[in-house]
Amino acid sequence: MADFLLSAFADEAGGGILSQIEALKANGFTHIEPRGLDDGNISDYTAEQAKALKKVLNDNEIGVSSIGSRFGKIEITDDFDEHFEEFKNCVEIANILDTKRIRMFSFFVDEDDNKADYRDEVLERLDKMSSYSLKHGVWCCHENEKGIYGENEHECLDLYRTLKDKMLGVFDPANFIQSGVKVLSAYDLLEEYIDYLHIKDCIYDGGQVRPAGKGDGEIVELLRRFNKKDGARFLTLEPHLKVFKGLSALEKEGGQADKLKNDFTYGSNREAFDVAANALHSCLSEAGVN
Repeated sequence: MADFLLSAFADEAGGGILSQIEALKANGFTHIEPRGLDDGNISDYTAEQAKALKKVLNDNEIGVSSIGSRFGKIEITDDFDEHFEEFKNCVEIANILDTKRIRMFSFFVDEDDNKADYRDEVLERLDKMSSYSLKHGVWCCHENEKGIYGENEHECLDLYRTLKDKMLGVFDPANFIQSGVKVLSAYDLLEEYIDYLHIKDCIYDGGQVRPAGKGDGEIVELLRRFNKKDGARFLTLEPHLKVFKGLSALEKEGGQADKLKNDFTYGSNREAFDVAANALHSCLSEAGVN
């Protein structure tokens, strides 16, 4: 059985790091997957900024589950050299923050192109990234995402098998739904490669994100199946229930930011974060794994 550790993209609660820490503690979370912070995106942090962040987190007894990086979220036709140099800095940031994981992606491919034509280039880039990070004690953790080579379960399996023992998987049920993939069959196919889960639910009709357990993501059953793994396992809450600072920069046109532009369901980002956290706790209780 797993020992679940709760983490979150706390920038979705709004505010700087102290406000994010307050939201984490209020909802029973012990870790953060840093992304949007006081000084911008974690992917652009310097070593000095990371050391200052580490002190604040230590003072508040909050650990870092993974770096919520943007790496791999460029077009496969974009220049890779500069991107890789920035990634190497992120590996240093991960070590400063005492985490062994960097969340990353496997490159956008134009919808008019055949993704299979870019498979070798994708794998060459991922191999370079994962080899470098692992040499420095950090795992690349690949997240499935709509529009990349790795948006469906078969592409993910190809990546994980080819880079076995070099790269780990992050399973995001909502992203699979938005790509038309059945969540539980995808999980069963990829289970041996999955290191941690994103807790983000979604509906197939329209692709809007919902609190955990309120969509088509089979979150309760997913938790039961993930619980069969032994040892400490992270569950990272990614609410995406309300537009938050920096969301548009993370997505292509037509992404979740566009879907939420007219969303007035929640009065504030903090309210939306609290709703998402409560939904996760409810799903854990229903699954009988908390």
